[in-house]
Amino acid sequence: MKALIAGWFSFENGGATAGDLLARDLACEWLKRAGCSYDGALASPFLGGVDWRSVDPETYSQVVFVCGPVRKEEKRITELLRRFVDSRTVGLNLSMLETLDVWNPFDLLLERDSPTSSRPDITFLSARARVPVVGVVLVGPQPEYEGKAVHQAANEAIGRLVASRGMSVVPIDTRLDANCTGLRSPAEVESLIARMDVVLTTRLHGMVLALKNGVPAVAIDAIAGGAKVKRQAGAIGWPVVFTADSLTDEALREAFDYCLTEEARAKADECRERVARRVREEVRDAFISALVRCSEKMEDF
Repeated sequence: MKALIAGWFSFENGGATAGDLLARDLACEWLKRAGCSYDGALASPFLGGVDWRSVDPETYSQVVFVCGPVRKEEKRITELLRRFVDSRTVGLNLSMLETLDVWNPFDLLLERDSPTSSRPDITFLSARARVPVVGVVLVGPQPEYEGKAVHQAANEAIGRLVASRGMSVVPIDTRLDANCTGLRSPAEVESLIARMDVVLTTRLHGMVLALKNGVPAVAIDAIAGGAKVKRQAGAIGWPVVFTADSLTDEALREAFDYCLTEEARAKADECRERVARRVREEVRDAFISALVRCSEKMEDF
């Protein structure tokens, strides 16, 4: 037997979701366990597989349509089923929008739900593949640095890193007078940063708020030769910092991989605790002492 796995991912602009693809992968696994070979019917932008419109229908003993809502009026589904009319048809994890006595084109139907029954979605059994959740915190134009600003080079380097491997990217804007990511307060910004696995940033406070919450940061100073980001990293003893004018993709990838390690997490925690003590002793106490002395002097007049 050979099966054709189809679904909304088989149609261009079909609206296929992550759930559809997870259900597809699970169905493929079940076919393997049953000793059945298969092809996947995929359409752009999904790569690989076959085009169900051009394959020989006689190649497939059965067609499995997996996941999502289906209805009789959907011409793409009826066209697909009509093309494979001599194959056994299976509906798996579908939401049947008509009652089954009105329309059920499948020889075997294990629906997710219909007007008369419901089952758990099969993706509860799908493999839990995880990728890092990465906050990207970018600084805007900095005209105060005049000809030394190389923001485009920094942003492009981060873009190449993001494209080089799987990660869930979360854009985070720390600016609050006009926030492009919908954040409204310092607490919202910091709470989001604190939930990241790694932060990629060209902002000083992107690095600071990450480390404050024990999140390793890959910091890039977008000013040629380095400016406040590089100096802050030096002041707090955080080693993962670059300047955009002397950055290589290889070094950035190595830094990112390091920041995913337990060693980097421990380093971020150590940095947070050590720097907090310094701020209390070197800045807070000095500031309060200076104000007290000033107040005492004012009372003497």
